[in-house]
Amino acid sequence: METIIVQPPGPSGPDADGPGRPALLHMGPGDVAEFGRGTPGGRDLSILLPDPGISRRAGRLEAAEDYWRLSNFSRDTAYVVENLEGAGEYITVAPRRLGAPVPFEFSRVVLPALNGTAEFKVFAPQHAYLDERSVPGAGEQTVHPYALDVTAKYFLVLVALCEPRLRELSDSALPGAGDIAERLRPLEGCRGLTRSAVNYHIDYLASAKLRLDLGDDSAADGTARTGAKRTRLASLALRFGLVREEHLALLPSRRRPAPQENGA
Repeated sequence: METIIVQPPGPSGPDADGPGRPALLHMGPGDVAEFGRGTPGGRDLSILLPDPGISRRAGRLEAAEDYWRLSNFSRDTAYVVENLEGAGEYITVAPRRLGAPVPFEFSRVVLPALNGTAEFKVFAPQHAYLDERSVPGAGEQTVHPYALDVTAKYFLVLVALCEPRLRELSDSALPGAGDIAERLRPLEGCRGLTRSAVNYHIDYLASAKLRLDLGDDSAADGTARTGAKRTRLASLALRFGLVREEHLALLPSRRRPAPQENGA
């Protein structure tokens, strides 16, 4: 099972609204990957940052059990790891610091470069969270098999996906990616949420968090595959109580503000 997923530099991502899929690097416990400009051929590193201001061997990622570590090989330049879900939260990895643990599930590694900055994203889908219903003080705590962070944007997407069936208690039609984006945009952290970003979070939930086996659905056309993925996600989340009625409070209110009278 992978500990982290690395998305090298590219136009696609959870905040992108264009076509194309980046090549992802999957790493399990004990795996290492170096990043930097590389040799003149540029083929000796796992994560290439082709900027003349980046060292040929700039640093290294190490996957641990449910987190990862970052080593900074630079003699005089610090690197920044941003929490993509943390409203500006970040850590700084000092020059020549080895094995700095990174606590974020969604991270962006940023290096100063000649042309601004160079960056890549790291996802740690196996971050462990105690089952919120576990009883403390009863020996070793039970870790939920589906490590979902209820404060993450992907969880909001999952709640919005399941909302019709939670409210109707029936086989209500599931919302599409555009519907989910529109439903969540009133939230402060989702103002710029796009249809493409919602699909990105759905892919992340299906492949990394809930680990769906889509079987023959993966060979279907794109529309059928996306519909099957949403159906399977909602079914699993509701069946095992990953999304419950109390989670609907995370969504924007469905009440429309009352119209004001003239002159008010």
